Amino acid sequence: MTLTDRLRKRTRAPLDRCAGFVARLGIHPDWISLVGLVLVAMSAWFIAQGDFLAGGILLLLSLPLDALDGAVARALDRQGAFGMVLDSTLDRYADGFIFAAFGYYFAESGRMDMLVAALAALTGSFLVSYVRARADDAKVSVSVTVGWFSRLERVIVLLVMTLAAGAFQSVAPLEIGLLVLAVGANLTALQRLWHVYRILRDRGD
Repeated sequence: MTLTDRLRKRTRAPLDRCAGFVARLGIHPDWISLVGLVLVAMSAWFIAQGDFLAGGILLLLSLPLDALDGAVARALDRQGAFGMVLDSTLDRYADGFIFAAFGYYFAESGRMDMLVAALAALTGSFLVSYVRARADDAKVSVSVTVGWFSRLERVIVLLVMTLAAGAFQSVAPLEIGLLVLAVGANLTALQRLWHVYRILRDRGD
């Protein structure tokens, strides 16, 4: 069970109560997803400008919305396929915004090494989700929730490194965090790929 699964299990009851209140207000879950993406985009803009504290705070504010949209969909009984695809797509946009912001900041600073680290972290983050999506395909039908760096773990690292960089006025937390994500996300993608291979091999596929 990943950290995401554990946290989801522990927060299910209070999140559902909050979602019930939001659902009674008639707010569509897709709008919650879009507002969350807007907050991430604003966070990315501040990060690109080097204002890491403001960027980290906005990123932190976007997190509850990332969980609330699904809970509201359940409360409204609107767990359609399109909502799931939209949510996943917006998550990929959010990843792209944040890592592009770090890449831009370091490119402007002449730090090509950290630009490469940001691109590697972005690639790994996309591949972690891509392997799971491909494994969920009807032709494969393998559930993939394993991995050291699922989305929640990656977001936690992003939050810690961004807020720390803003609080201490230092890029050192960003350098450490991006390297951790570059290595961890890509290893997780390979870990998930290996998991799929073993399941298919045991099935004779």
